[in-house]
Amino acid sequence: MSEATIRPRVGILISGRGSNMVSLVEAARAPGYPAEIALVLSNVPGAPGLERARDFGIATATVDHRAFNKDREAFERAMDDVLRVNQIDLVVLAGFMRIMTPWFVRRWEGRMINIHPSLLPLFKGTHTHRQALEAGVAEHGCSVHFVVPELDAGPVIAQAKVPVLAGDDEDTLASRVLVEEHRLYPIALAEVAAGRAALVDGAVVRR
Repeated sequence: MSEATIRPRVGILISGRGSNMVSLVEAARAPGYPAEIALVLSNVPGAPGLERARDFGIATATVDHRAFNKDREAFERAMDDVLRVNQIDLVVLAGFMRIMTPWFVRRWEGRMINIHPSLLPLFKGTHTHRQALEAGVAEHGCSVHFVVPELDAGPVIAQAKVPVLAGDDEDTLASRVLVEEHRLYPIALAEVAAGRAALVDGAVVRR
């Protein structure tokens, strides 16, 4: 990538410790990475990931969802204002524990991605590792997908698989998947930021 290339500005949304956020920030510091991590935004004041972002020298912001009297769209409009003020081009969800309204999803359609700890379309929602163990599958993993109004239903950009081992419990399986999340998410973000993967008519188009 030439020095003249303008990299898309990425806003990462978190609710907690931000381990995937850290993997994205570290990847984006490499020469030639096609995106700039410009903002980390949380709905939880004091989320540990905010301090980690500040340690990297990244701008941070908080929009506390509890201040909006359960008005989800008002909360999201406040977030959207922060994203626009910071000139964000792409939104990345990294452990952001709020379900988006159709308004916000439409606002960022094709420019918002999420990572989910299962091989979608298997095991949507929460407790995915428990779901995988109860289903007796031989493989589990994680998926990066574009966000659409239906929960965990967006077109998949990339996936990574791990074996389910004899004796696995939720914690051991989750830790193995998390390693792959940290590897996969920067790769998928680079594909989107560079225009090599795009959402077109409800499907991922490779360019």
